[in-house]
Amino acid sequence: MKILVVGSGGREHAICSAFLKSSKVKEIFCANGNAGIAAIAETVDIRPDNIPALADLAEAKGINLTFVGGETSLALGIVDEFESRGLKIIGASKAAARLEASKAFAKDFMARHQIPTAAYVVANSIEEAKAALEHGRFVDENSPVVVKADGLAAGKGVVVAATRAEAIDALGELESIAGKEASSRIVLEECLIGREVSLILFCDGENFAMMPPTRDHKRIGEGDTGPNTGGMGTITDAALLSADQTAEIVETVIKPTLNGCREEGFPFRGILFLGLMMTPNGPKVLEYNVRFGDPETQSILVRLETDIVDICEAMLSGTLDQTDIKWRSGNSACVILAAENYPGRPRTGDGINGLESAGQHADVSIFHAGTTKDDEGRFVTAGGRVLGVTAVGDDLDSALKNAYEAAAEISWPGMQYRRDIGK
Repeated sequence: MKILVVGSGGREHAICSAFLKSSKVKEIFCANGNAGIAAIAETVDIRPDNIPALADLAEAKGINLTFVGGETSLALGIVDEFESRGLKIIGASKAAARLEASKAFAKDFMARHQIPTAAYVVANSIEEAKAALEHGRFVDENSPVVVKADGLAAGKGVVVAATRAEAIDALGELESIAGKEASSRIVLEECLIGREVSLILFCDGENFAMMPPTRDHKRIGEGDTGPNTGGMGTITDAALLSADQTAEIVETVIKPTLNGCREEGFPFRGILFLGLMMTPNGPKVLEYNVRFGDPETQSILVRLETDIVDICEAMLSGTLDQTDIKWRSGNSACVILAAENYPGRPRTGDGINGLESAGQHADVSIFHAGTTKDDEGRFVTAGGRVLGVTAVGDDLDSALKNAYEAAAEISWPGMQYRRDIGK
């Protein structure tokens, strides 16, 4: 069969690699891909937001299955367009994608369905949000506040402010960080205290299957310091959630979410990402994503043993409850190697050294995110997050050791990465 993967980052490289392992897959296309993906798939120069052109491509190439990597295509309705043409596709519908595309919609959805989450206020402008803070209608002046742009902002639309004054300052910078459209509405939230965990699900509209729980490291600096990024590394670790905690999440979060989607007319089919805070009062939802995370995908899919085509077919046919999904035992870790100045405007065009030797390490996979090739055929940096060095191991320490040993062999001017992933 022929597969089309939509997207261009490390997540999409990992997805393409998972399909490459399937004996059922004969050809993989990726729109628009990157230099690393081009080694295993035919890359096509169509942007993920050009929905009609992607559907035309799928028809012209006889694509049997399309898998959507990122949120933008989903929010624009790629699934609705493909399904209207009779094309098979994995992803959330445009209606379901509102769970990620609008923070305000997601918070109101959780309120309607009694799904535990932080207390919040929705403001329709930056001025209205400032007024809510200044007049004490939300939190007292010394309490931390989470400031969120309502719309999609590539993982950069959230600021955790230590005080009310800091939150007001953050509002003044939100438009330049997240963009005018994303910050046209603002969500203010109480700052939840606890341990953050991500849980990602395969969903078929009725049934779900959980992937290994993961933990992401968002801030650029070690010790969780500095500004938020798209993610500087992840681990998978069953110890992140106890059996009792998992059962509570199923009953208080997963079932009400999927039931709510059905009740509101958009059964959820695709990948559902739950960002959770494990508080003293139980699990609470920080956010929904309607697709694989990046770099969570890298650390999850290197452990997948079941054919991903079989899982996709089960999602499409509504038979996930009859599908036994197997995962490699142990742990995994992904360490992001980023360009100089990231998460600001990154330096690009630097030659990447050591890729070949690093890729020869046992139990290591190197996923490309921001790379291209120069005129001499060398890999060079082309984005903020450049590579995801990903490894498996019998335990977390060995997975981290494998990833960091491979990462140490890679270099380019200004390369930066965190050395405390998994700590």
